[in-house]
Amino acid sequence: MNQVSHHVVVVGAGFGGLELTHALAGQPVRITMIDKRNHHLFQPLLYQVATTALATSEVAWPIRHLLRKRKDVTTLLANVTGVDRTGKRVLLDDGSTVAYDTLVLATGARHAYFGHDEWEPFAPGLKTLEDATTIRRRILTAFEQAERETDPARRQALLTIAIVGGGPTGVELAGTIVELAHDTLRGEFRNIDTRQTRVVLIEAGDRILANFAPKLSDYASKALERLGVTVELGRAVTRCDAEGVVFGDKQLAARTILWAAGVAASPVAEWLAAKADRAGRVLVEPDLSVPGSPDIFVIGDAALVLRPDGRPVPGVAPSAKQEGRHVAATIKSRLGGDNTARPFHYKHAGDLATIGKRAAAIDFGWIKLTGWLAWWLWGIAHIYFLIGFRNRLAVSLSWLWIYLTGQRSARLITQGDDDKT
Repeated sequence: MNQVSHHVVVVGAGFGGLELTHALAGQPVRITMIDKRNHHLFQPLLYQVATTALATSEVAWPIRHLLRKRKDVTTLLANVTGVDRTGKRVLLDDGSTVAYDTLVLATGARHAYFGHDEWEPFAPGLKTLEDATTIRRRILTAFEQAERETDPARRQALLTIAIVGGGPTGVELAGTIVELAHDTLRGEFRNIDTRQTRVVLIEAGDRILANFAPKLSDYASKALERLGVTVELGRAVTRCDAEGVVFGDKQLAARTILWAAGVAASPVAEWLAAKADRAGRVLVEPDLSVPGSPDIFVIGDAALVLRPDGRPVPGVAPSAKQEGRHVAATIKSRLGGDNTARPFHYKHAGDLATIGKRAAAIDFGWIKLTGWLAWWLWGIAHIYFLIGFRNRLAVSLSWLWIYLTGQRSARLITQGDDDKT
């Protein structure tokens, strides 16, 4: 094999795909990066776009710009529809193909409605910039409609926001939305008092932030309730429609419903005809390769990777980046003639969740923090991982302004097809 001509194809410019590409700099390979969007998204702060704290340009960057200095990398804006494992080709939706020597699939995850895909039009999830602007539009439009509504019951339904799922995304959405309604928008309307907005967080389990230590879950629940969020535990949602949600024996009239309850892997398992778990994650080998195809790797949310204790590696940015570095190291070894399988070992960096603009919960295992100090550490960690000085400065200034004044600058209602709100 001519090492100089070794072609690595990376599908997905998320945390894992970009980390792998950066780690292969200077190696005797050529890389093709394929993504159906032209930008890399800093997903941990996507909820802040949805809740008017940040602009889209502050959490996303053009892929071509990020890789502009890498002459060994070709970027393609394209939609993958399948993989020909025998012919070693990636299939694109326009009928063309891209040949590979090594293929890395880092395509992330999408929303999962537990067999009720009909709920999606009424309860959008939060995975893309389009999702974030849709949610922002629905939230702000609900206030505008409430301002014109004369029927008290319909007005209250417009001022009720239900969030399904008590993980970090649901908790962060709930805390930020209630502050938006109670602080930022206060006094801007004449016929409604936005402080009457009701935010309800619905979790089927017995506690929110289930991956955190129980005392941190309890802290988060109390912190949300102090902000004005109603936390409902132990009841699974059984219906979502234009009128609201049903969970347990309760029916909640809510014109805005947000979905943060579950995710499913992108259709990588279907492309490969590979074994997958119920969430669609490919059951990979210990070295992250696909069984029977050592030249194909799956990383990030699309892969099921087990830790020594049998628990899956969490679908968070640090794990995707670690997996990307691991696969890059494997490729380097193979180029040097060492084909020894190298099992992936995940190092957990901790769990973080913010609760409004003055509190957070952090679980590092060996230390657990809450409150104001945890919020600052959460902010510092996220700013550190942003790309570029300009974005770090812009986000820092936006957060400082919100912290001091409660005002959020990204409160624009853009046009869309949301006629079900």
